Amino acid sequence: MTLDIGVIGVGMIGQEHIRRLDGGPGGSRVVAVADADAERAATVAGQLPAAKALSTGEELIASDAVDAVVVTSWGPTHEPYVLAAVAAGKPVFCEKPLATSPEACRRILDAEVAAGRRLVQVGFNRRYDPAHRALKQAVDGGAIGAPLLVHCAHRNASVPPHYTRDMSIADTAIHEIDELRWLLGTEIVAAQVFTPRKSSRGGELQDPLLVLFEMSDGVLVDVEVSVNIHYGYEIRCEVTGETGSVQLADPAPVHIRREGAVAGLVPADWRERFTLSYDVELREWAATVAAGGPPPGPSAWDGYVAQVVSDAALRSLNDGGRVGVELPPRPGLYAIPTAS
Repeated sequence: MTLDIGVIGVGMIGQEHIRRLDGGPGGSRVVAVADADAERAATVAGQLPAAKALSTGEELIASDAVDAVVVTSWGPTHEPYVLAAVAAGKPVFCEKPLATSPEACRRILDAEVAAGRRLVQVGFNRRYDPAHRALKQAVDGGAIGAPLLVHCAHRNASVPPHYTRDMSIADTAIHEIDELRWLLGTEIVAAQVFTPRKSSRGGELQDPLLVLFEMSDGVLVDVEVSVNIHYGYEIRCEVTGETGSVQLADPAPVHIRREGAVAGLVPADWRERFTLSYDVELREWAATVAAGGPPPGPSAWDGYVAQVVSDAALRSLNDGGRVGVELPPRPGLYAIPTAS
């Protein structure tokens, strides 16, 4: 069936998603948009063959013309929009964060459990990156024996003026939080944040950060978060195991040798680095939902756990020390299928 989609929030990432979804898998199309900036919503709708600009996100969710919802608005608005979509029985793809506090995420979780079926997918993009999928395949396949240590880096050339100290965890390192749970198949049980010498480029920010995570099976993880590294956007991950190691390959498409040096191109930002993974993510979501299946990607439970871990890391950043992560039992709706 054709999947008619409504998009709430048509800023940069909203427009990126619209480009992928309109005329996408199974004939999906964007039929409605809404944004706090009504003029921008009207402009975006005018560029699409079947879309109307609606006054509010709530109106969009309630519209009979909309089969499924994509939420790419400002983080604090995610909770009410996702709750409204669940109440309407409509699949909803929500960019991270699912909500801006563990309590708000828990309300979404409880609403979905009460509804009795999975409707929510959270936009944790790393799971769809071909390089990350190959990394996980190597770890799961036993190529390096049992994992022991993981070394990660998340580096941005720069960040916008509105970027705050806490966003280094809540907006940046949260990607690694979800990635580690997915990659290793275990939960994070503690977090500790260290603050090295500050970069002169960081302004008021504490930049960089070093975050240590303890996994439930004893694996230790270090994550470097540098958001003013200047040279470009780079994501690193290496897993050290009992019999070897595996790491993400250099994303540069070519290496240039000249004048006694070797150089490779570094992505300018996340859009360039993860173009293909966004394509795969939205294609898999739209195709599965159009066929009547539950959203295939990160669930409301994953969004909730990521926020709980992020909150623990923020407490460590602000108060110091090691902070334990406590999770309630995983609801049966989000049970991991066992191999037959």
